[in-house]
Amino acid sequence: MDYRLEVVRIPVSDVDRARDFYQGLGWRLDADFHFDDGARAVQLTPPGSACSVSFGSGPASYLELVVDDIDQGRSELAEHGAQVGSVFHRDGSKQVPGPDPAHRSYNSLAPFTDPDGNSWLLQEVTTRLPGRTVSPLAVYGSVAGLADALRRAAEAHGRHEKEIGHADPDWPAWYAQFMANEAAGPAAAS
Repeated sequence: MDYRLEVVRIPVSDVDRARDFYQGLGWRLDADFHFDDGARAVQLTPPGSACSVSFGSGPASYLELVVDDIDQGRSELAEHGAQVGSVFHRDGSKQVPGPDPAHRSYNSLAPFTDPDGNSWLLQEVTTRLPGRTVSPLAVYGSVAGLADALRRAAEAHGRHEKEIGHADPDWPAWYAQFMANEAAGPAAAS
């Protein structure tokens, strides 16, 4: 399972001032939620970044890992020694035990801490909200870097088609897997 560091929650003394500052830097405002109990959560993302910053009322700071399946992610972390709390979901501003019954994105969570007490939150995201996708430039750094990755994929795919002895009708899936493996590093690419 992939674990994507997507949110870093930071402490701020003035939520509106912090929001205005980050928006002034050209960061995209993803959310500015006002809850019934008076709580507030603001999230912004730097251009091209795969990770956002969040602040508001509630815990001062934590790091957020996004997974496709909250139960599997929780199990894998626990198997590797993390003391992961119970999965819960949000119903408005309330925390309800168990995953969201419909597994709606952004709604099922599980907390854990590292040995030094740093707080983490595992979050299930199954479908992204509009505008909340990660730019390929976050992985490849620039349009030229993406173009080079496509060239490497084309060259490798040419070798693949020679090996199989015919044109590959599902070449988009082959390219996608090659590029995903390459972006994940040497262990995944081999």
